Amino acid sequence: MATIPSATAATGTASASASTTSGIANQEIASNFTTFLQMLTTQLKNQDPTSPMDTNQFTQQLVEFAQVEQQMQQNTQLSTLVSLQQANQATSLLSYVGATVAVDGSSATLNNGTAGWNLSVTKPATATVTISDASGQTAYKTTVSVTPGAQSFVWDGTGNDGKQWPNGSYKITVTAVDANNQPTAVTTEVQGKVDSVDLTQSPPTLSINSQDYALTQIKRIISTN
Repeated sequence: MATIPSATAATGTASASASTTSGIANQEIASNFTTFLQMLTTQLKNQDPTSPMDTNQFTQQLVEFAQVEQQMQQNTQLSTLVSLQQANQATSLLSYVGATVAVDGSSATLNNGTAGWNLSVTKPATATVTISDASGQTAYKTTVSVTPGAQSFVWDGTGNDGKQWPNGSYKITVTAVDANNQPTAVTTEVQGKVDSVDLTQSPPTLSINSQDYALTQIKRIISTN
């Protein structure tokens, strides 16, 4: 199970890195700008009064330095906004820990003789359901009738040979055909409690039934912790 770092810890490293990089760049610009002004002052003091230097070039360089400095300030502000957004996202994700949710997926955990999935189709169909273990070995296979909308499919862990399969993660594969023997799409979802949130991943992932899911895969929250 992945550990759950705090929102501050999750974003602190990225924020510190961005701040350090921005700070170094700003220091370099300031140093270069100071050197440029010193050179400009020296050249103006020592220029030939009868043949003064063209100040247009210096003015253009001053403008370019100012534009670069403004761009660096904007980059710093954007880095700050990104860090704040990451902190808010981390805080939001941590609130899911302990909640029971439904997610798009096909893997469920068999525990004490029960593993369940939700199946959804748009029209009446005949579905072939295959359940396999983590190694890909078929544990159970059957044919069922499904109706439009969502319905549950519960497996008791008994294989086609009558033997009881051990607790663990099992994957369901469903194919269906309608009354005209035409393929019909079937969506599957699983329910489970959010065990942990891995904030080191980008984007962060939620661990549900020992499987990792993205936040976008959560379809609804069934109960809170």
